[in-house]
Amino acid sequence: MKITYYGHASLGIEVNEVHILVDPFISANEKASEIDINTLKADYILLTHAHQDHILDVEAIAKRTNAMIVSNFEIASHFEAMGFEVHPMNHGGSWDFEFGNVKYVNAIHTSSFPDGSYGGQPGGFVIEGERKNIYIAGDTALTMDMKLIPMFVKLDLAILPIGDNFTMGIDDAIIASDFIQCDKIMGYHYDTFGYIEIDHEEAKRKFFDKNKDLMLLEIGENIEL
Repeated sequence: MKITYYGHASLGIEVNEVHILVDPFISANEKASEIDINTLKADYILLTHAHQDHILDVEAIAKRTNAMIVSNFEIASHFEAMGFEVHPMNHGGSWDFEFGNVKYVNAIHTSSFPDGSYGGQPGGFVIEGERKNIYIAGDTALTMDMKLIPMFVKLDLAILPIGDNFTMGIDDAIIASDFIQCDKIMGYHYDTFGYIEIDHEEAKRKFFDKNKDLMLLEIGENIEL
Protein backbone atom coordinates (compact mmCIF):
# COMPACT_ATOMS: atom_id res chain seq x y z
CA MET A 1 0.00 0.00 0.00
CA LYS A 2 1.43 3.34 -1.11
CA ILE A 3 0.13 6.61 0.35
CA THR A 4 0.90 10.00 -1.21
CA TYR A 5 0.21 13.34 0.47
CA TYR A 6 -1.23 16.03 -1.84
CA GLY A 7 -1.57 18.74 0.80
CA HIS A 8 -4.26 19.74 3.29
CA ALA A 9 -6.43 16.60 3.65
CA SER A 10 -5.84 15.23 0.13
CA LEU A 11 -4.36 11.78 -0.26
CA GLY A 12 -3.56 9.30 -2.96
CA ILE A 13 -3.62 5.61 -2.06
CA GLU A 14 -2.47 2.80 -4.31
CA VAL A 15 -3.53 -0.75 -3.44
CA ASN A 16 -2.84 -3.61 -5.83
CA GLU A 17 -2.62 -1.17 -8.77
CA VAL A 18 -5.97 0.40 -7.85
CA HIS A 19 -5.77 4.18 -7.39
CA ILE A 20 -7.81 5.93 -4.71
CA LEU A 21 -8.03 9.68 -4.07
CA VAL A 22 -9.30 11.04 -0.78
CA ASP A 23 -10.77 14.54 -0.39
CA PRO A 24 -9.12 16.18 -3.43
CA PHE A 25 -8.56 19.86 -2.67
CA ILE A 26 -5.46 20.64 -4.71
CA SER A 27 -5.94 23.18 -7.51
CA ALA A 28 -6.79 26.06 -5.13
CA ASN A 29 -4.13 25.17 -2.56
CA GLU A 30 -1.14 27.41 -3.20
CA LYS A 31 1.07 25.07 -1.21
CA ALA A 32 0.23 22.25 -3.65
CA SER A 33 0.88 24.27 -6.82
CA GLU A 34 3.35 21.67 -8.12
CA ILE A 35 0.63 18.98 -8.19
CA ASP A 36 -1.22 18.82 -11.52
CA ILE A 37 -4.65 17.29 -11.00
CA ASN A 38 -4.75 16.36 -14.69
CA THR A 39 -2.01 13.80 -14.12
CA LEU A 40 -3.55 12.10 -11.08
CA LYS A 41 -4.88 8.59 -11.48
CA ALA A 42 -8.17 7.72 -9.82
CA ASP A 43 -10.35 4.61 -9.87
CA TYR A 44 -12.16 5.70 -6.70
CA ILE A 45 -12.62 9.04 -4.93
CA LEU A 46 -13.43 8.83 -1.20
CA LEU A 47 -14.99 11.90 0.41
CA THR A 48 -15.24 12.39 4.16
CA HIS A 49 -17.61 15.37 4.01
CA ALA A 50 -18.90 18.12 1.71
CA HIS A 51 -16.80 21.16 2.61
CA GLN A 52 -15.12 22.84 -0.35
CA ASP A 53 -11.64 22.18 1.01
CA HIS A 54 -12.39 18.47 0.57
CA ILE A 55 -14.41 18.25 -2.66
CA LEU A 56 -13.11 21.10 -4.84
CA ASP A 57 -11.46 18.96 -7.53
CA VAL A 58 -13.88 16.03 -7.52
CA GLU A 59 -15.77 17.01 -10.68
CA ALA A 60 -12.69 17.69 -12.79
CA ILE A 61 -10.96 14.47 -11.75
CA ALA A 62 -14.05 12.25 -11.95
CA LYS A 63 -14.95 13.54 -15.43
CA ARG A 64 -11.48 12.68 -16.72
CA THR A 65 -11.03 9.34 -14.95
CA ASN A 66 -14.60 8.04 -14.56
CA ALA A 67 -13.72 7.30 -10.95
CA MET A 68 -16.42 5.98 -8.62
CA ILE A 69 -17.24 8.45 -5.84
CA VAL A 70 -17.64 6.87 -2.39
CA SER A 71 -19.16 8.91 0.42
CA ASN A 72 -22.18 9.33 2.63
CA PHE A 73 -25.65 9.06 1.07
CA GLU A 74 -26.17 12.80 0.64
CA ILE A 75 -22.81 13.47 -1.01
CA ALA A 76 -23.12 10.39 -3.21
CA SER A 77 -26.63 11.48 -4.28
CA HIS A 78 -25.32 14.97 -5.08
CA PHE A 79 -22.71 13.64 -7.47
CA GLU A 80 -24.99 10.93 -8.87
CA ALA A 81 -27.41 13.67 -9.93
CA MET A 82 -24.52 15.18 -11.89
CA GLY A 83 -24.05 11.92 -13.78
CA PHE A 84 -21.15 10.41 -11.86
CA GLU A 85 -20.90 6.79 -10.74
CA VAL A 86 -21.22 6.60 -6.95
CA HIS A 87 -21.34 4.22 -4.03
CA PRO A 88 -23.30 5.62 -1.04
CA MET A 89 -22.41 4.62 2.53
CA ASN A 90 -23.36 5.58 6.05
CA HIS A 91 -21.97 5.25 9.55
CA GLY A 92 -21.13 1.73 10.66
CA GLY A 93 -21.52 0.30 7.17
CA SER A 94 -18.75 -1.47 5.27
CA TRP A 95 -18.30 -2.70 1.72
CA ASP A 96 -15.85 -4.95 -0.08
CA PHE A 97 -14.37 -3.09 -3.03
CA GLU A 98 -11.84 -4.55 -5.44
CA PHE A 99 -8.99 -3.03 -3.42
CA GLY A 100 -10.26 -4.12 -0.01
CA ASN A 101 -12.86 -3.45 2.65
CA VAL A 102 -13.98 0.10 3.50
CA LYS A 103 -15.87 0.94 6.69
CA TYR A 104 -17.46 4.36 7.16
CA VAL A 105 -16.91 5.52 10.74
CA ASN A 106 -17.99 8.47 12.85
CA ALA A 107 -16.46 11.94 12.79
CA ILE A 108 -17.45 15.00 14.81
CA HIS A 109 -17.55 18.00 12.47
CA THR A 110 -20.02 19.73 10.12
CA SER A 111 -20.76 19.04 6.46
CA SER A 112 -22.30 21.35 3.88
CA PHE A 113 -21.67 22.03 0.21
CA PRO A 114 -20.21 25.40 -0.85
CA ASP A 115 -23.74 26.68 -1.60
CA GLY A 116 -24.78 25.91 1.97
CA SER A 117 -26.89 22.86 1.14
CA TYR A 118 -26.83 19.83 3.42
CA GLY A 119 -23.87 17.51 2.98
CA GLY A 120 -24.93 14.71 5.27
CA GLN A 121 -23.04 13.69 8.38
CA PRO A 122 -19.22 13.75 8.21
CA GLY A 123 -17.24 10.56 8.60
CA GLY A 124 -13.92 8.81 8.30
CA PHE A 125 -12.79 5.61 6.62
CA VAL A 126 -11.11 2.45 7.82
CA ILE A 127 -9.53 0.72 4.82
CA GLU A 128 -8.35 -2.87 4.95
CA GLY A 129 -6.33 -3.70 1.86
CA GLU A 130 -3.19 -5.57 0.82
CA ARG A 131 -2.91 -6.96 4.37
CA LYS A 132 -2.55 -3.41 5.72
CA ASN A 133 -5.13 -1.47 7.70
CA ILE A 134 -5.37 2.31 7.81
CA TYR A 135 -7.71 4.81 9.42
CA ILE A 136 -8.43 8.11 7.68
CA ALA A 137 -10.14 10.20 10.32
CA GLY A 138 -11.41 13.06 8.16
CA ASP A 139 -12.10 16.37 9.85
CA THR A 140 -13.00 15.48 13.40
CA ALA A 141 -12.80 16.36 17.03
CA LEU A 142 -11.50 13.82 19.49
CA THR A 143 -14.34 11.39 20.11
CA MET A 144 -14.86 8.37 22.31
CA ASP A 145 -16.17 6.53 19.24
CA MET A 146 -12.55 6.13 18.17
CA LYS A 147 -12.24 3.48 20.88
CA LEU A 148 -14.50 1.23 18.81
CA ILE A 149 -12.02 0.98 15.92
CA PRO A 150 -9.47 -1.38 17.53
CA MET A 151 -12.35 -3.65 18.52
CA PHE A 152 -12.70 -4.74 14.89
CA VAL A 153 -9.32 -4.00 13.27
CA LYS A 154 -5.65 -3.65 14.19
CA LEU A 155 -4.32 -0.51 12.51
CA ASP A 156 -0.96 -0.20 10.78
CA LEU A 157 -1.34 3.57 10.28
CA ALA A 158 -3.73 6.33 11.31
CA ILE A 159 -4.08 9.58 9.37
CA LEU A 160 -5.30 12.23 11.79
CA PRO A 161 -6.05 15.96 11.51
CA ILE A 162 -3.67 17.94 13.69
CA GLY A 163 -4.17 21.60 12.73
CA ASP A 164 -6.50 22.50 15.61
CA ASN A 165 -9.18 25.25 15.43
CA PHE A 166 -11.46 23.33 13.01
CA THR A 167 -10.40 19.82 14.11
CA MET A 168 -8.29 18.08 16.72
CA GLY A 169 -4.97 19.63 17.55
CA ILE A 170 -1.73 17.89 18.48
CA ASP A 171 -2.61 17.08 22.09
CA ASP A 172 -6.00 15.62 21.20
CA ALA A 173 -4.45 13.65 18.33
CA ILE A 174 -2.08 12.02 20.82
CA ILE A 175 -5.07 10.94 22.91
CA ALA A 176 -6.80 9.73 19.73
CA SER A 177 -3.80 7.54 18.95
CA ASP A 178 -4.27 5.92 22.36
CA PHE A 179 -7.97 5.40 21.69
CA ILE A 180 -7.31 3.69 18.33
CA GLN A 181 -4.28 1.80 19.71
CA CYS A 182 -2.01 2.97 16.89
CA ASP A 183 1.31 4.69 17.54
CA LYS A 184 2.18 5.32 13.88
CA ILE A 185 0.46 8.54 12.86
CA MET A 186 0.49 10.58 9.69
CA GLY A 187 -0.68 14.14 10.28
CA TYR A 188 -2.83 16.11 7.88
CA HIS A 189 -5.18 19.12 7.76
CA TYR A 190 -2.50 21.56 8.91
CA ASP A 191 -0.54 24.58 7.57
CA THR A 192 -2.84 25.26 4.60
CA PHE A 193 -3.91 28.63 6.00
CA GLY A 194 -3.33 30.71 9.11
CA TYR A 195 -5.90 29.13 11.40
CA ILE A 196 -4.23 25.71 11.21
CA GLU A 197 -0.52 26.45 11.09
CA ILE A 198 1.53 24.31 13.47
CA ASP A 199 5.04 24.11 14.88
CA HIS A 200 6.38 20.96 13.22
CA GLU A 201 9.21 20.29 15.62
CA GLU A 202 7.06 20.77 18.69
CA ALA A 203 4.40 18.45 17.24
CA LYS A 204 6.94 15.72 16.52
CA ARG A 205 8.49 16.15 19.97
CA LYS A 206 5.16 15.79 21.74
CA PHE A 207 4.45 12.54 19.90
CA PHE A 208 8.01 11.29 20.50
CA ASP A 209 7.69 11.99 24.22
CA LYS A 210 4.70 9.62 24.25
CA ASN A 211 6.67 6.93 22.37
CA LYS A 212 4.72 7.62 19.17
CA ASP A 213 5.81 8.39 15.63
CA LEU A 214 4.31 11.45 13.89
CA MET A 215 5.00 11.72 10.17
CA LEU A 216 4.60 15.13 8.51
CA LEU A 217 5.06 14.47 4.80
CA GLU A 218 6.04 17.08 2.25
CA ILE A 219 3.41 17.66 -0.42
CA GLY A 220 3.97 15.07 -3.12
CA GLU A 221 5.93 12.78 -0.76
CA ASN A 222 4.78 9.21 -0.21
CA ILE A 223 5.21 6.31 2.17
CA GLU A 224 4.76 2.58 1.66
CA LEU A 225 3.27 0.15 4.17
